[in-house]
Amino acid sequence: MIIESGEKNNKSGTAANSNASGKKLRFSMAGNLEKTSLYKYIIALILLLLSIGSLFYTNYLVDKLEEREQREVTLYAEGLRYVINSQPGENFNVVMQVLQDAVNFYQIPAIYVDQNGFPQEIKNIDFPENASPQLKEEIINQHLTKMKEEHPAIPVEITGIGVGYIYYSNSFLLTQLRLYPFISLFVMLFIGYLAYLAFSSARKAEQNRVWVGLAKETAHQLGTPLSSLMAWVEYFRSDPAIDSSIAEEIEKDVIRLEMITTRFSNIGSIPTMKDESVAAVVTNFIHYLERRVSSKVKFHISNELAIGQKVSMNKNLFEWVIENICKNAVDAMAGIGEIHIILQSPPQTNQILIDITDTGKGMSKAAASKIFAPGFSTKKRGWGLGLTLAKRIIENYHHGKLFVKSSEPGKGTTFRIVLNRNKNE
Repeated sequence: MIIESGEKNNKSGTAANSNASGKKLRFSMAGNLEKTSLYKYIIALILLLLSIGSLFYTNYLVDKLEEREQREVTLYAEGLRYVINSQPGENFNVVMQVLQDAVNFYQIPAIYVDQNGFPQEIKNIDFPENASPQLKEEIINQHLTKMKEEHPAIPVEITGIGVGYIYYSNSFLLTQLRLYPFISLFVMLFIGYLAYLAFSSARKAEQNRVWVGLAKETAHQLGTPLSSLMAWVEYFRSDPAIDSSIAEEIEKDVIRLEMITTRFSNIGSIPTMKDESVAAVVTNFIHYLERRVSSKVKFHISNELAIGQKVSMNKNLFEWVIENICKNAVDAMAGIGEIHIILQSPPQTNQILIDITDTGKGMSKAAASKIFAPGFSTKKRGWGLGLTLAKRIIENYHHGKLFVKSSEPGKGTTFRIVLNRNKNE
């Protein structure tokens, strides 16, 4: 009795240690994910602040340069007015030359039109070589139309004749500066996107290495007790006092454990894919599973697929996905409820849909958005890896989709698996 009590204490202590280590790993992974998300937000915020700062500062410089160009054109207009209105014998050519040089220096396109609307002075507008007078006139009119839209005309009063006007556009330098903040913003966003891809790729690679190592170590640890269990099965079969059906059921579980061990040992390797009947795989596995969960959980399968409908899959891995979803459903229902499985293939599509619905406690939208994240779990026990691996199996190996179709607190949850049907069917 003392030995038996000691064994129980030892088992309970081992279970407690296992749960504690599981919690530590889960919390560690969740903590790492939170830190990673925090770093991403910080980097994104820094890039955003740099972009906004660059945008505002560049706009400030653009506004100042635009004001300066306007002053230069205004001075040019004043100089032109003085020259036109000057008395014979007065010479303003030196002043006018200085003002023209200022306009030319900033490369400000400008056109002076007289009181009749005919262009008289044209500055910093390029014409094609050997352009005809008609082509030059078309180019001037195009620039005039653009200039009238960009800036108000600057009047040039001519004594006794009327009023002329100077129209102008922004210089090439000013146009470049207006575009610069948007180009800078695009470059920063692009750099941020590349950094995000590199960061995510490195994080996924690290997670994959952890999962592969954990899986292979688990497979290795399961090897020894499995060998012992097989020996016990043979012993039970050889003892006529023991019901043979017990040994058969134990053997089924041992075979199941061996298959799980094979799954873990093959993680990280490319799985072998075969054409399998979806309905047969799901139905057979559900029949196996329902005898190993609470008898108060009722399974209902509705098969709307064509007879023998097949997809390319790895049977062992696909059953693992179904097992993870169903066991999560059983936990969500606290061992009492119903699980409905619907298999269908909508017309005019090349897809097979598998909906797994439970009558459990459901979850919030926030929880549903994180349910596939490594280390996230709504249960007190577990490492929060089951659904993460299930999603990877469906998306990476079967090129399908796994997501929460719907969930409502107090009413239940529906997971949907989307597979691609064989093209030759």
